[in-house]
Amino acid sequence: MSDPRPPADDQPAAGDQAAAGTRAELPPPGPLSREQARELLDRAAELLASGDYKEAADHYRRIVGNDDANVTAAALLGLGEALYRLDQADAAVATWEAVLELPDTPSTYLAWRNVAAARVREGDLKGAAAAYREAERRAPPQDRAEIATRLGWLAKETGNVGASRRYFARGRGGGPAFPLTWLIIGLTVVVSVAAMSLGGDRILAALELDKRAVAAGEYYRLWSVVLVHDPTSLLHLGFNMYALFIAGPLVEQLYGSRLFLVFYLLCAAAGSVASFVFGSEVPSVGASGAIFGLFGVLLSASRAHNPVLDRRGRSLVGQIGTLILINLAFGFIVPGIDNSAHIGGLLAGLWLGFLFVPGRVTTLRNLWQRPGDAAGGTSLLPAIGVAALVCVLAVGVVVGTATWRAREGGTADTAGTASAIVLLSRSSPG
Repeated sequence: MSDPRPPADDQPAAGDQAAAGTRAELPPPGPLSREQARELLDRAAELLASGDYKEAADHYRRIVGNDDANVTAAALLGLGEALYRLDQADAAVATWEAVLELPDTPSTYLAWRNVAAARVREGDLKGAAAAYREAERRAPPQDRAEIATRLGWLAKETGNVGASRRYFARGRGGGPAFPLTWLIIGLTVVVSVAAMSLGGDRILAALELDKRAVAAGEYYRLWSVVLVHDPTSLLHLGFNMYALFIAGPLVEQLYGSRLFLVFYLLCAAAGSVASFVFGSEVPSVGASGAIFGLFGVLLSASRAHNPVLDRRGRSLVGQIGTLILINLAFGFIVPGIDNSAHIGGLLAGLWLGFLFVPGRVTTLRNLWQRPGDAAGGTSLLPAIGVAALVCVLAVGVVVGTATWRAREGGTADTAGTASAIVLLSRSSPG
């Protein structure tokens, strides 16, 4: 919900706010001093936040008509919020429209947004577009992309395809200037090529997913496996890096580089743990468990959250389900492919894409929400979901460790493994 109070530089001191928060009685009829009006605004905002909408509305009504246009506009904005929460939508819209009759104040932008959202809900798309254009003129820089995207959808719905494209171009979130994906690709290529060179057996033996070594406590292999590929062929490395090149930047565009890295590491671990528990005793190599995870993130996020994508992104997302099915089928048909790693990474990616709403682009979930409409508790869901995934992975490591130690009679002898490897070529989802 929008904050009905004026800008911070006009706010009373902290002590004054604390005093205002304890007031329960409205001042007697008559003109309010500037200090009294500010105190009532603070008190009304507290009542609104706590769900006391009727009392908040009474406080805002007491302020309306103040000589200070900023104060009156803030009171009208807050009154509209209170009325909206009391299911008096028509009265709320009329109150927000009253803000627009005053000179421009910090509340004017928020009032235009609220009016625009109300017109969308009423089905008045042309009126909504006009209101959003007014909001865009007054929007702070951080909100302009979002407003442009909303205008893009309205233009599309009203048949103005050219305007829709222009608005989407302005509002579309772009990826980072130097995607982290490129750094990961570069590192993977360097390490994989080094492992293919003369004397590279040591690198391969140190980084591959050797299940017996993992059972012996070398858990770093759950992640290091993504850095090495089949040393007998460049195709394995090439296919995987191409798949990462097309999927990674899109995930970064939707979520940012930090979350992309978290997703990549979690999906890599999920693929490795699945291979550790369900795979064969042959050590495996490759990044396709993590890459399947990224494709799972895109598939799940596109279905659950409907992010606004550019043409390239829409094309990839439209084919991603088919690509996943084809490569999984290929993995079941062709011997020597570690499909358990693919499935493990994919399931983790699907889970993460469902949990996390893309934060770098507008989604249909939040497209018509007014500020503050989203439930405040939903921010805990991703953290709880990631914790649950980590617990599942930890259980998988425990189960796999017990299984492999039992096979070895309580030991995890890895001597001579490198010379006896039959390398797995995990098929690329690209």
